[in-house]
Amino acid sequence: MDCVVTGGAGFIGSNLVDALLARGDRVAVIDDLSTGKRSNLERAFAAGVQLYELDVRDADGIAAVFAQVRPQLVFHLAAQIDVRRSIEDPAADAEVNVLGAINVLAAAHASGARRVVNTSTGGGLYGDADVLPTPEDHAIHALAPYGTSKQAAEGYFEMYTRLHGLSTVSLRYGNVYGPRQDVHGEAGVVAIFCGCLLERRTPQIFGDGRQTRDWVDVADVVRANLLAADADISGPINIAGGEETSVLDLVDALRDVGAARGLALPAPDFRPARPGEVSRSRLDVSRAREGLGWAPEVSLRDGLELILAGLI
Repeated sequence: MDCVVTGGAGFIGSNLVDALLARGDRVAVIDDLSTGKRSNLERAFAAGVQLYELDVRDADGIAAVFAQVRPQLVFHLAAQIDVRRSIEDPAADAEVNVLGAINVLAAAHASGARRVVNTSTGGGLYGDADVLPTPEDHAIHALAPYGTSKQAAEGYFEMYTRLHGLSTVSLRYGNVYGPRQDVHGEAGVVAIFCGCLLERRTPQIFGDGRQTRDWVDVADVVRANLLAADADISGPINIAGGEETSVLDLVDALRDVGAARGLALPAPDFRPARPGEVSRSRLDVSRAREGLGWAPEVSLRDGLELILAGLI
């Protein structure tokens, strides 16, 4: 089957590309390499994957690629994901996350795509929810422009389904971590803390560390994408570990995993809390279980083991 993966050179996207190739699909990748890495696609290039170095804000360029590839399946992962950057420049955030999504939808519709799987966010949309675990029908209380732009993009996906009959679904991720996440990146505290462990650097915690996240391994996220592509379900679906884990608990788990390898994580340096960040997050994954037959399989501790095994 012919597929397009936007953001396919990124952390999640490149893992998805590998899984699509493993099941025999033909894959084209669109990525501007602003955060994605060509090196993430080394195995994919060997399998014949073509990379189109292109920004999703380039409507004509996106349309041209889709007209050439004629994908049956589209996985839209290209995004601006930095919460702080969205606060500093909300217009730029919206250009990528809203206008970029519209360009992908228009191209998918024009080229006759069968199904489009959108990448969205859970915690970024629900904010500090008053119901934990939080279901998809909970009120949206985004604390930063990033969440608001993702909400708007979801609206366009659902509108294209109603207006044009284009089959779409939006996967609302928890906090994704796993192999290929940049240990020096702006996003992904698991990867950053793993880098601190390996380099014996002091990890920084913004706030008191009691804020919680719902971590989910990238392998589970990739599996959710494949299931969503083959399903008929539409609308938003939470994809997360379904557990609430504090940043301090993450530090303790990483210390334990590191100790088994002779690595010691320095005591964290606490900094003031940053604006726009959620205090507590745990997503209800019942809809994914019922509609996709999906449930998380990789525990946080096992996921940390996998990351360190790949880095050492």
